[in-house]
Amino acid sequence: MGTHLSAAAPGRRPNALQAGATPEPQPDARIVMDAIRSIVQLLRLSSRACEKLVGLSGAQLFVLQQLKQGPAASIAELARRTLTHQSSVSVVVTRLAERGLVSRRTSQQDARRTEIALTAAGRALVRRAPRTAQAQLLEAVDRLEPVDRRLLARGLATLARDAGASVEAPPLFFEDKLEDKLEDKLEDKLEDKPPPEGT
Repeated sequence: MGTHLSAAAPGRRPNALQAGATPEPQPDARIVMDAIRSIVQLLRLSSRACEKLVGLSGAQLFVLQQLKQGPAASIAELARRTLTHQSSVSVVVTRLAERGLVSRRTSQQDARRTEIALTAAGRALVRRAPRTAQAQLLEAVDRLEPVDRRLLARGLATLARDAGASVEAPPLFFEDKLEDKLEDKLEDKLEDKPPPEGT
């Protein structure tokens, strides 16, 4: 005789997934989602304010404010200051140079490097510009205890990966043209995915 599964014992809660019920979200999930919403809203409002007051995106102004601390010896150094990828910051620097806000020149010490500095127009613009949300966010991260910063970094990296949001070179926040290219790449990836089995 074969072995038969017995019915659930009286008073025992059935498995929610087996019963077809929607599982209850974890209590911390709401806190995570609200924090993400708040940060995105802060960045969005800051970028809009920058565009309205000085005609630049928040990302472009953030790069200018980093250069206010001193010229960058290379694109790689500026990328380290802004905590982003070289290709992303390079595009922003090109736009700023086209508007006459930064200068680029070949380094006298190393011809392979391009030095970036504020122009007189760039310095004047930075003096009257609002503080960016990116700068606020960076300072807040720096104020965290090292152990909390490591846990946050690990958790966010895992969240981005599991949510399918990981990319090789994320653009600076709300740098529209860069984000449009990223959206195109994500759409291409979705189109290249094979359909689920059985469809």
